[in-house]
Amino acid sequence: MRDWADSGVVALTGRHGGPPIVPPGRAATVARERASWIAEVTELSSDPVLVDGPRLLSERAAFTGHSRRGDISVGGSCRLLPTSDGWAAVSCARPDDPSLLGALISRAVDESDPWPAVAEWLKTHTGSELDERAELLGVAAGSLRSTDTIPGPLVPLVPRSVQGLLVVDFSALWAGPLCAHLLGLAGARVVKVETPTRADGARRGNADFYALLHGGHEAVVLDPDTAEGRRSLALLVEAADIVIEASRPRALRRFGLDADEAVARGTTWVSITAAGRGSDRIGFGDDLAASAGLVSHDTDGSPLFVGDAIADPLTGLTAAALAMSAPADGSGYLWDISMSAVVAATLTGESEVQSERRSGHWVLVTDSGVADVAHPHRRTPRGRVADVGENTVDTLRSLGIPVP
Repeated sequence: MRDWADSGVVALTGRHGGPPIVPPGRAATVARERASWIAEVTELSSDPVLVDGPRLLSERAAFTGHSRRGDISVGGSCRLLPTSDGWAAVSCARPDDPSLLGALISRAVDESDPWPAVAEWLKTHTGSELDERAELLGVAAGSLRSTDTIPGPLVPLVPRSVQGLLVVDFSALWAGPLCAHLLGLAGARVVKVETPTRADGARRGNADFYALLHGGHEAVVLDPDTAEGRRSLALLVEAADIVIEASRPRALRRFGLDADEAVARGTTWVSITAAGRGSDRIGFGDDLAASAGLVSHDTDGSPLFVGDAIADPLTGLTAAALAMSAPADGSGYLWDISMSAVVAATLTGESEVQSERRSGHWVLVTDSGVADVAHPHRRTPRGRVADVGENTVDTLRSLGIPVP
């Protein structure tokens, strides 16, 4: 309960204007344990990584200023809606999502406000129908599932220093970049790769939060639609000690990249997906956390979002801990990290602790005392943020890779 209270997540959970709610499970404690493990691995290096794991879970809201909104996500792009047999989380975050939602429900929607039509359709369709259609169409949505079967925790192998290692980061948004950021803090050289047509969408978000995750990293743009671009991508991956990506395997194959081949050469490959590499499911931090079972409940039993896209920072922290490990023989390894599984592994039951208002602020009263409900906390960005592709020529030349 104290980990939850300190995390800032409780302050982001509940109805707007209502009391903050303590989430179920132990995600904040898992975050503390992962951050402590990273600190232990790096404490003997010149770049020890000392971060507050629970506070990482709510950090973005400290930059954006967003607060709890109940059944609407903190960022506003995801909603919890009733189906004919339960509840579902549906995201509408990308520019083409309104048209995809129209395809999902087989009717035109108001692109400025697709929610009434989507809500009407869900009321007459089951969660299973939603899941099947969402995966087929690439919609970030899923029914809220039971958590009776909880995957086991992800356990690192042999700790290893990443100082001086080359990290090639193909990921975007929050989970993968947080992993890369933590590896960078530990002394790794991080190269962010974007394409001419698809820069990281987070660049359009809060600039200070983007700077926190990307400050000091090199920015490279390569075009996988050209033979020269694919060759440079392949050589960059060959040079990497660690690769981070958050794409479905078929998308990477279009780039001419093969995780198994890289692992066979000794690369640590960190693959972050919604539900594992064997699934075609699409998802973001809010809908994935909710559909995995991490929701709080209102007084009438209806589900409410927990924190701000909590699956993202929880997965990013987990991925960084795993990347700071390797098989004992030093061979390559493929970490197949399912964001849904990472969240589900933290669920151990409902909380019975309620928040109370005392002396003008919210507290949790536990058997061991009173804990203040902390607000989200922001760290100070360090290092300059490179523009899209700013370092392409210098980075490739430093690695002996031909510039396309």
